[in-house]
Amino acid sequence: MSSSASRAAGDEADDSKNPFLVALGQRVKSLRSRRGMTRRATALSAGVSERHLANLEYGIGNASILVLQQVALALNCPIAELIGDETTSSPEWLLLRSLLEGREEATIRDVRLAAARLLGDPSADLQRNRRIALIGLRGAGKTSLGQALAQSLGFPFIELSREIERLAGCDTGEIQALYGQNAYRRYERRALEESIAAHEQSVIATPGGLVTDAGSFNLLLGRCITVWLKADPEDHMRRVIAQGDTRPVAASREAMQDLRNILDGRSAFYSKATIHFETSGRTLEEARNALLEALAERLDLPSPGAAQQSTLRSESARNMH
Repeated sequence: MSSSASRAAGDEADDSKNPFLVALGQRVKSLRSRRGMTRRATALSAGVSERHLANLEYGIGNASILVLQQVALALNCPIAELIGDETTSSPEWLLLRSLLEGREEATIRDVRLAAARLLGDPSADLQRNRRIALIGLRGAGKTSLGQALAQSLGFPFIELSREIERLAGCDTGEIQALYGQNAYRRYERRALEESIAAHEQSVIATPGGLVTDAGSFNLLLGRCITVWLKADPEDHMRRVIAQGDTRPVAASREAMQDLRNILDGRSAFYSKATIHFETSGRTLEEARNALLEALAERLDLPSPGAAQQSTLRSESARNMH
C-alpha cells in the first residue's frame, strides 16, 4: 500500500473512532501526565498491559468497567472523573453545574471560596498567618530558595517531603512502592496539616505533585501565601541532574518530553498560586531578593530595596558627622 493510501486509511480509522472513547482516552492521558506517571508505571500499577493502556489512551480500546476501575485506582481518582461526568448524581448538582458553565476562572474561584466558607471548610480561612508555600516541579528551586528565604525572614523552613518521611518511617519512594500512591497522599495531607498547625509563620517547600490532590491543595491555598516557582524545562532537568539524580535521563530518552507533559498537565493548578515567580536566569541571591520584594507588601515588610536605601542613608549620615 502506498504512503498516501496508508494515510487515507489512517484518517478513515480516526474518523470512525467513537467520540466517547476518544474523550475517555484523552482524560486518562491527561490525568496520568498531571500525576507525573509514565504509561509503563500506570499500566503496572493498574495491572494491565502497557499496550492495553496505550489503546485506551488512543481511543481505540473499549475497556471493560473493571479495567477502568483499575486505571482509576492507579491514578488515584474516582472512576467518574475518568468517565467525565461526576456532577449528574442529583438535580442540585445539575443546576449548580449549569450555573458555573461558561464562567471565568476568577468567578468560579470566588464561588468555591464562598462555598468553603458556607461549609466551614478550613481552606476558606484567609487569615494566612504569614505562611509561605512554594509550589512547582522538582528542580524549580523550592528547597534552595526556600531555605534562603526562610533565613532572611527568620521563619522556620519546612520541607514537606522530609515531614512525610518522618511520619511514614521510610523515604517517599518506599512509601509509594510499598503502600501505593493513595497511602502517600494520606501521609502528605497529614504532614501538611501538622505543619500548618505547628507554625503560624514558616516557609514550606511542597512536593511537586501535591497540587493534584484537591483536598491538600485547597488547604494550601486557603492557609498560605502560595508562590509558583517557574523555570524553563531545561533548567528543571539540569538542576535535578546537578542534585545527583540521573534517573530521568537514564530511564528514558524522552525524559525532557515527559517533563514537559507533566508541566503542561499541572500548570493550570500551579497557576492558582498567589504569586508567579520565575527562577530561570537568576542567581540564588537575585532570586531571594526579588521574591522578598514580591512578598514585602503581603507580609508587611520593608522591601529589600527600601532597606538597602535606608542603610546607605544611615552610613552617609554617619560619614558626614
